[in-house]
Amino acid sequence: MSLESSESATHRSADEADDYLERRKLRRGSAGWLLLTGLGVAYVVSGDYSGWNFGLAEGGFGGLAIAMVLMGAMYTCMVFALAELSSILPTAGGGYGFARRALGPWGGFLTGTAILIEYVLAPAAIAIFIGDYVESLGLFGLESGWPVYLACFVIFIGIHLWGVGEALRFSFVVTGIAVAALIVFALGALPSFDLSSLDDIPVDTSAAGASSWLPMGLLGIWAAFPFGMWFFLGVEGVPLAAEETRDPARTLPRAIRWSMGILVVLAVVTFVAAAGARGSAAIQDAGNPLVEALQPDGEATALSRIVNYAGLAGLVASFFSLIYAGSRQLFALSRAGYLPKFLSLTSSRKAPYLGLLVPGAIGFALAAGTGDGARMLNVAVFGATISYALMSLSHIVLRRREPELPRPYRTPGGVLTSSVALVLACAALVATFLVDVTAAFMALGVYIVAVAYFGLYSRKHLVAKAPEEEFAALAAAEAELARD
Repeated sequence: MSLESSESATHRSADEADDYLERRKLRRGSAGWLLLTGLGVAYVVSGDYSGWNFGLAEGGFGGLAIAMVLMGAMYTCMVFALAELSSILPTAGGGYGFARRALGPWGGFLTGTAILIEYVLAPAAIAIFIGDYVESLGLFGLESGWPVYLACFVIFIGIHLWGVGEALRFSFVVTGIAVAALIVFALGALPSFDLSSLDDIPVDTSAAGASSWLPMGLLGIWAAFPFGMWFFLGVEGVPLAAEETRDPARTLPRAIRWSMGILVVLAVVTFVAAAGARGSAAIQDAGNPLVEALQPDGEATALSRIVNYAGLAGLVASFFSLIYAGSRQLFALSRAGYLPKFLSLTSSRKAPYLGLLVPGAIGFALAAGTGDGARMLNVAVFGATISYALMSLSHIVLRRREPELPRPYRTPGGVLTSSVALVLACAALVATFLVDVTAAFMALGVYIVAVAYFGLYSRKHLVAKAPEEEFAALAAAEAELARD
């Protein structure tokens, strides 16, 4: 008996399996490459407005710049690998499905759980940031707190329940506003740009390799890795829309590449313009660094108010899109039996309603209970780095083990590209412990509980007819025939 067949998956009759999957079906063909490109940018755009600047306190301008380049290289290499994997297996499982084929049920579960940690915790963090923006703008006299967080989850989950096509179009429009404002910001900051402002953070002379460009020394580069990630965190979620995409084998690779190209340009422009306009020291601790960069005297201007409102739009775009990504990852894991199966039921509009409501409730509880957006994001980064390492490894394994597998799109550079992503992802994972040990151990604790659930229960109740499981079983059957 093969290893694959020894796994205790749930085997159903054909009729039962068809009925099971019919009640867990997404709306096909709702998105083309343009909407998916917008989705990829929407996942990330809030990171251009806030969060990245805290890396200046860890590594200075030079340290964060190097970290951004290295993390940009990691994401670029990884999305090229994901483009190939998504063309092979275009299902809602995304990273879980890829790892399931390459690394078996345990690899699939560990990858899917890491992605889920990222996509449940990040919206909780962003809800808190939205509350801060609402309060700072004086909107409706509201203060940051649970009523604002609740309104975010209720309104935007409601739009997702309406339907995926409507949800993606809403996200596309809001993202467009946020991206346009980043361009306006860069143009507005240009007259105040001063090269000497970039390296104005005091130097820690006791740090090895310290200089004006690396005020915290060489170790500061490593500590800035998680903040360099914030310019790109979430773009890997594009393949999660596979089952709702037209011609996914062609559309997904194109959307992934375009998303990453746009994000690289926005990251460089935003980072350099903000630090050069006001100075790295002035914005390193700011909750809204772009606004601070446009207010040298602390007085609001028309331009800074526009950017402030656009920052809120960027946060909404990322919040909205990450809810979508989390619901699709939960849907796929539940449909295949890794998580409770009722979580993958879909509504008459083909929306995974419990996959939206349950993570939303958890996210709201975390936001309302902690009010600590930075820590929530650090937990999300921990989960993200684990998933990046496992997805990159999956690409390497499939290239080595199944070289003849049909690949409508092939990663430039092959396994060398995904190997670079793997090494940098492991380095970023270690860096999370340098920034926030508590957050890293919190994520690790959640991971351990999830692994115990899988090991003791759900691995014995997998659904063989789920697309990702069927794809992996086919590979096992082909391998067994080859051995015979």
